[in-house]
Amino acid sequence: MEVDHYSILGLPSGEEGANLTTKEITKAYREKARDLHPDKRKDDPNAHENFIKLKSSYEILVDDKARKLFDDLLRVKREQQRRFAQQDSKRRKMMSDLEDRERASFAPDPVVAAKEEEERIARKLKEEIARIRAMHANKGTSMGTGSGSGLNQDKVGREGNNGGGASVELDKEKVLKVSWERIGEGYTAEKLRQLFSRFGEVEDIVIKSSKKKGSALVVMATKGAAVAATGSVTGDLHNPLLVIPLKPAVVADFPAPQKADEPDRFSNLVGAGFQAFEDSVFSKLKKAAEKQKK
Repeated sequence: MEVDHYSILGLPSGEEGANLTTKEITKAYREKARDLHPDKRKDDPNAHENFIKLKSSYEILVDDKARKLFDDLLRVKREQQRRFAQQDSKRRKMMSDLEDRERASFAPDPVVAAKEEEERIARKLKEEIARIRAMHANKGTSMGTGSGSGLNQDKVGREGNNGGGASVELDKEKVLKVSWERIGEGYTAEKLRQLFSRFGEVEDIVIKSSKKKGSALVVMATKGAAVAATGSVTGDLHNPLLVIPLKPAVVADFPAPQKADEPDRFSNLVGAGFQAFEDSVFSKLKKAAEKQKK
């Protein structure tokens, strides 16, 4: 194991790290992100690489499956270190002789078994890391290819009030959930539009704020623009943005599936403000659909 993802985020590792909550991990990531943001370290040639490593470690620790494998790997290595630390030179010699006799008689070797378990868990962890990276790298490869590609799309539809028109649909894969800490002036709709418009046209923005946290839904004109913005928009160095797709463009099991009894991750945005936003977007799409009919 070459990287301790807890240490990269400035968190305690080992058993203490395994007991940390996702909220504590996210808080540590944001504090580190402010310090390591490339805009704050313009004289450091490794600033961008270090920031990417920080983000990669955070993505691993907030993924339940990848984090469990990483914690198991740390546990096996701790047990191995404790075992060797308790053995003096004479005891290690006796154990070595015993292990030689066990290997000679085809008996299971506890040291070899522990090593194999460590290697197995390490391989699984690498696979999970590769899965996470591939998911982010290939988000744009499963976009619809035409009118016949609707089977791969998850959309929200609403019938017109006349009861007989065609359904107008909003593609969730073009919607981004953005959140930030309430520090200083925070982010306005205009400021968010300026940040996200570098990656494509922004169709609409609705902001929902509380005393401690600000959040918004940003609707991009295309899926490609949403994918590009997700991996690129970080916000101001003193108040980084956390950008998450409302519906990932590629079907994958990261982040972990939401449990049935778990509160909706985006429920804090579903209310009068979101309803007004939704009505506005659907109204625009309905007008566009009616023009196409003519």
